[in-house]
Amino acid sequence: MKHPGHTRSAFKQDHLLQTPDTFVRMQLPGMLRATAVIHCGAALGAKFTQYTAEVEDGGILGAPGGQRFVYGIEGTAVIEIGSTQYDVGPGSFAYLPANREHRVTAKTQARLAVIEKQYIAVAGVASPEPLVGSEASTPSQALMGDEALQVRSLLPSEMAFDFAVNTMTYLPGASLSMVEIHVMEHGLLMLQGEGIYRLGESWYPVQAGDFIWMRAFCPQWFGALGKTPTKYLIYKDWNRPAQE
Repeated sequence: MKHPGHTRSAFKQDHLLQTPDTFVRMQLPGMLRATAVIHCGAALGAKFTQYTAEVEDGGILGAPGGQRFVYGIEGTAVIEIGSTQYDVGPGSFAYLPANREHRVTAKTQARLAVIEKQYIAVAGVASPEPLVGSEASTPSQALMGDEALQVRSLLPSEMAFDFAVNTMTYLPGASLSMVEIHVMEHGLLMLQGEGIYRLGESWYPVQAGDFIWMRAFCPQWFGALGKTPTKYLIYKDWNRPAQE
């Protein structure tokens, strides 16, 4: 039974939990037959923008706001970089630098996780080239030796990259081994399963479809519940000093 005026969504000074019942869709400049659920951006105080693009067959994304990372959730999109085309389906991803023109077109009805950020250059370090890959072909590593918690790093840790995107998969009952409090800002999209997230001094039940934003130094901890693995896609700024 639904209760009018009730939602699991919550917004506090150092974090946001955004659940699908509160999503609002809008068309961004340059989009054709597509809409975006904007999860975070400058209006929130975030140093990056993240949204879920819902694209009809043949629809296109607009121009990026800086460098762009695209992860396939449902359906298939085609990314054109010059004369080369790449298919991005569920679990596939692409990193697209700001200085490289590209086009993202849905091959079927598709949902895409999109992250955009202004690039922070480092003197003497060349900016990254485009990168296309798949989660399945990315090596998985146990976090802090815990085989029940597997991490796949979708972007190289090289200094050229100023952010990281990982997937983290928890077997039922697995959890982070510590409450993390650190300088990195996060954007987190729940892809499957469910669990309990501690954000600041609040505890939230979360499930597939939810989005979480965490300000730098927000205390955070997660434990997986249910009978199937839980997985999320997580962004963090990386390889650069803290931004004001």
